[in-house]
Amino acid sequence: MKIKSFLARPFASYIHKQIRKGMATAAEDQKRILRELVKTGRSTEFGQEHHFREIDDHDAFRQGVPVRDYEMIRPWIEKIKEGRHNVLWKGLPIYFAKTSGTTSGVKYIPITKDSIPNHINTARNALLCYMAETGNHLFANGKMIFLSGSPELERVGGVPTGRLSGIVNHHIPSYLRKNQLPSYTTNCIEDWETKLDKIIEETMGQDMTLISGIPPWMQMYFDRLIERSGKPVKELFPNFSIMVHGGVNFLPYRSNLMQSIGGSVDTLETFPASEGFFAFQDTPDHGNGLLLNTDSGIFFEFVPAQEIFHEKPTRLGLHEVKTGVNYALVISNNAGLWGYNIGDTVRFVSLDPYRIEVTGRIKHFISAFGEHVIGEEVEYSLIKAAQEAGCGIVEFSVAPLIPSGDGQPCHEWFVEFERIPDDLEQFARQVDINLRQKNIYYDDLLRGNILRPLVIRPLQKNAFISYMRSIGKLGGQNKVPRLSNDRILADALSPYVISA
Repeated sequence: MKIKSFLARPFASYIHKQIRKGMATAAEDQKRILRELVKTGRSTEFGQEHHFREIDDHDAFRQGVPVRDYEMIRPWIEKIKEGRHNVLWKGLPIYFAKTSGTTSGVKYIPITKDSIPNHINTARNALLCYMAETGNHLFANGKMIFLSGSPELERVGGVPTGRLSGIVNHHIPSYLRKNQLPSYTTNCIEDWETKLDKIIEETMGQDMTLISGIPPWMQMYFDRLIERSGKPVKELFPNFSIMVHGGVNFLPYRSNLMQSIGGSVDTLETFPASEGFFAFQDTPDHGNGLLLNTDSGIFFEFVPAQEIFHEKPTRLGLHEVKTGVNYALVISNNAGLWGYNIGDTVRFVSLDPYRIEVTGRIKHFISAFGEHVIGEEVEYSLIKAAQEAGCGIVEFSVAPLIPSGDGQPCHEWFVEFERIPDDLEQFARQVDINLRQKNIYYDDLLRGNILRPLVIRPLQKNAFISYMRSIGKLGGQNKVPRLSNDRILADALSPYVISA
């Protein structure tokens, strides 16, 4: 037995026990974290403006601190970028995580000395929990790769700034550095396809045991490996045993990824973001959901999704939530985000312990006609039909289609198939039936002849890759929007439609 896996076993057992112990105290831990956050925040500009000295519990907090999105906290971020101290949190952030917002342009999310352990330790804990649950500790001896953004940082207002994945790269423990691929030089390459070719060169022939990243870019990595070698991934990397994923719903990608791998590997789902590492899969059973990270410097609030744009929405603490309800996730943390709407929606699948599933994005829905169809519903409808038809889905996106002349509007689905169904019209009918069963508003609009059934446009191979390349967002942490209320993405994808 090699030394790393030998030493990892007792540490994994210890961390696993601590996490299990924390399950019993999650609600109380949340109340304590809020008190600690407010106490520290009293000396900041934000805390003084919001009378933190008068806040001593959640009721007072939600009365005094409104829910905000990035545009509403931007004025405080601008002060920090000017070099001001003690604005949102004590001192200055140690980093800005730079993200691309769909409506806000570039966003600068503060990461502080107090908040960085949340990002680093939670990623570690997810793997250690997996070790303790499955007994698989041997992967610690092999090579590991995270398909991420560049670790090179710029300075904004004197604060080191870059992609979250690049920032985290600077905090990988020294004992894992020799296991890490690709090399730092390769990781710094900005052009994704050039970078991917170098990653192939560096990983081919290595003892890869763990591969991590956003599913579409892992698929592209696997495709290139197979193209280069003519072999399935598992044949190239016989000790490859765990695939870590997050960022998008894994289910639409699962079939193709496993086919490319050509063998059995475990999968581990995580829920990281620039604002914090919120949850991770703590058991081998994917149906159990993701364990909420309740004792890591983040105070969570849950707003019924339909209320998130209300002036004074209902804001629930952890002890007040129910299973089966779609909530918008709102956080306050030790990086100085206060009542911050991160834009994701979640649903609790368990309250003992508190486990969630990610259901979509607040702004990623279709309601061009009042149907309010969300990401989880379209993903379910398409995947169920694809499983029944025996065809794989590479990627897809949905937009409203309003005819220029007579005729009813509908939803237009742009789908890149692994194999196009033999009867595409019947496939579209089944997707439509599935969606009607999931969303009563959509069903009502079809019954009332306001909408006609959806249409599916099959796309050429690599259509989404070509599109992402054309807008300079190929690779890294970039994701294709699954749902749109306008035609911008739909019009960009139209040239890739396969003619009948």
